[in-house]
Amino acid sequence: MTSTTYGATGALPRSLSEASVADRSWYAAGITLLAVRIIQGFIYWGGGSRRFIYAPSKLDAWGGHNWMANKFQTAMPGALFGTDHLISFLLLHFDLLYVGVILFSAAELIFGAMLMAGLLTRLSALVTMGFSVILMAMFGWQGATCIDEWTMAACNLAMGTTLLLAGGSAFSLDNVLLRRNPRLANRAWFRWAGGTLPLPLREGGFRGVAFALLAFVLVFNIGTYSYYRGSVLTPFHGGPVSPTKHHVTLTDATVAAGGAIKVHAYLDGGTPEAQLHIVQAALIGPDHAVLNVWDAKALSALPKADFYNVYAYNKFGPGPYGIRAPMGAMATITFPLPAGMATLPSGSTFKLTDVDGSNFTARLKTPAH
Repeated sequence: MTSTTYGATGALPRSLSEASVADRSWYAAGITLLAVRIIQGFIYWGGGSRRFIYAPSKLDAWGGHNWMANKFQTAMPGALFGTDHLISFLLLHFDLLYVGVILFSAAELIFGAMLMAGLLTRLSALVTMGFSVILMAMFGWQGATCIDEWTMAACNLAMGTTLLLAGGSAFSLDNVLLRRNPRLANRAWFRWAGGTLPLPLREGGFRGVAFALLAFVLVFNIGTYSYYRGSVLTPFHGGPVSPTKHHVTLTDATVAAGGAIKVHAYLDGGTPEAQLHIVQAALIGPDHAVLNVWDAKALSALPKADFYNVYAYNKFGPGPYGIRAPMGAMATITFPLPAGMATLPSGSTFKLTDVDGSNFTARLKTPAH
């Protein structure tokens, strides 16, 4: 790739020494941003290449837990801006989910490679900015020791914005295209999508665009950080969704016909690196008396048919030491009652206890008599 750079007019200087001060500054900026451009491209190329080339099991919807749907489901509890509903919709519609995963992975691969090569540099940078926003909204809350996914996406958003504004003229295929066809310098689409020439804006217009993008990056990055962890205007906190401690929301606990309790359980907090382990379930009367207990052995013996999982990927189910579930699992679980307990006192509570001693409860709805 050529290292020649061109000024705002698209003129071709015979050598760098003959170029104007502005041309030399633009060329120097391109050299300076080479590391940013290549690494930004590599990050997203790496995401796509892992799935298509180096770890194809991630795109194998029939091959097990590496399938990308499992990762999407782990993100669902803390996803922002309605993306949790989008994830849920896709998880329930396999064809759309599979096409979406393939297209997103292909876009990462293609635009990452384009950015590394400097082909339509600004367009590629803009697409990677979109990737950063999506990843931050979906996965930004995760990270057991720090907000790992947020940190990477926040940096990528700033890097992409820099490349969108500055281009990246040096050592790029955009330069090759312009050298072979100098008339591209007068094409607005090439100035906006490529990276060889400055944006076709006057100084005031360019400054306005730059400050608008700066404001967006600052508000989005700092705002999401404050939401996830505080430490901006408020003290540090663990976030609306804990990435370290499991949490189960229990709803619709009812006494079913035939003498059983049905309860809807959603694992909406914790880390995807470790499964939830429920080791005890209990039925508590209105006077706090224990009416019935299902120990770990009884929970392990529950048949799979007693777990009606909403999604086909991360599921609640019986394990060797009780009930287990990966992050994002959602199911209606049936707990059989002993004979003679079909009628329960009003105001009873159903409780699950995990291996760490955390309790999750729901008020039991008893049928009217």
